Amino acid sequence: MHRILIAVLALALPALAAAQSSALDKIRDSKTVTMAYRTNALPFSFKDANGQPAGYTVELCKRVAASMESQLKIPGLAIRWVEATSQNRFELVEQRKVDMECGATTATLSRMERVDFSSYVFVDSTGLLVTVASGVKGFADLAGKRIAVITGSTNEGALKAALKRALLTAEVVSVKSREAAIEALEAGKADAFASDKILLEGIASKFKDARKYGLLPDNLSVEPYAIMLPRGDSALRLEVNRALSRVFGSRVIQDIFQRTFGADVDPSTLLLALYTIGRIPE
Repeated sequence: MHRILIAVLALALPALAAAQSSALDKIRDSKTVTMAYRTNALPFSFKDANGQPAGYTVELCKRVAASMESQLKIPGLAIRWVEATSQNRFELVEQRKVDMECGATTATLSRMERVDFSSYVFVDSTGLLVTVASGVKGFADLAGKRIAVITGSTNEGALKAALKRALLTAEVVSVKSREAAIEALEAGKADAFASDKILLEGIASKFKDARKYGLLPDNLSVEPYAIMLPRGDSALRLEVNRALSRVFGSRVIQDIFQRTFGADVDPSTLLLALYTIGRIPE
């Protein structure tokens, strides 16, 4: 009986040790942290004029790397950036091809079945960008209209739920990216585009004539953003949240916010509350 138990343990222990190992071990050994970023999720994650990762969440992730370098005593810790899309960001994290994803990803319970998340880093809502020519002034005017939304996004679920609640019938036009939604609006194939409000404001410069479009005042959902992490890696999540807590408790978050959104833009009351809650005591 003892021999059988020993044999079972001999087989189970390597798997258990592998399951308990953290991305931090790999980061220590390689002196590199691998971060995915979106190239088109303005103003949270994008590629700047010099071809470098930039944006609100990217800046936070850089602070996370700096904190790891100090906290874990890894001098010269480097960041390896990996480009991600709306479609492959989850697979990159699930398959541990990256240590974290720095984009504009909403934390949801269904997504937590696949990945983990850091403390919230931002909060937004699903909004609607409409063409002036459509004559739409509010959500109720969308009856019979064509609304573009990115397939598989939380915005898609929020839009369909809002239409159902309001008993509105509209054509939901599935697109793969924000660029595809812009093309649909400019080609007259869609009257509106549903996405996170702050991202809708960020894509205004992408249009040939931004005066032809407007943002509705309606909020269809609450979208809490977080840094996406591999599921079950508590040691990595702790270090990420430690770094975020320190950022939220200092002027650094104000600097990042103003550089991202402008010195004349103030954080919402909800966002300020999020920063306060995110200051987790040591």
